[in-house]
Amino acid sequence: MRALSVEDSPGDVPPMREASRVANRVVHWHVGSDGVETLAFLRQEGAQVHVPRADIIWLDPNLPRMDGREVLPHIEEIDSLKTIPAVILTSADAEADTATTHQRHASCDIRRPMQLDEFEALVSSIDGFWLTKDMLPQGQSG
Repeated sequence: MRALSVEDSPGDVPPMREASRVANRVVHWHVGSDGVETLAFLRQEGAQVHVPRADIIWLDPNLPRMDGREVLPHIEEIDSLKTIPAVILTSADAEADTATTHQRHASCDIRRPMQLDEFEALVSSIDGFWLTKDMLPQGQSG
């Protein structure tokens, strides 16, 4: 399984990796720090030309250069990408932001737990659902 975590706070990535390890899942994590870099990765452009397709995308909504919500419509424009689950992981609790992420076709919008064990459990359950329970179109992970 390949996961793309787009996070401008590097300290938020290790708990995601740890959650996968605790759940005994082999996950190859790719990390991006802004929306522009994310789109290059997903489109396999430039230095990203040979990277494998992500099976799940974890997006921080508040990224530099292009925020996570702005990335969503670009994902939807490309047939090979629009079935990849895109999870918005936020520390905010704004109803307007949630409405925007769903209008832009996020798979889900989740508030980030503050406790490490709760965060790891959340990541594990989301990965477990989208990557083992959800029935994706043929030729894609699931």
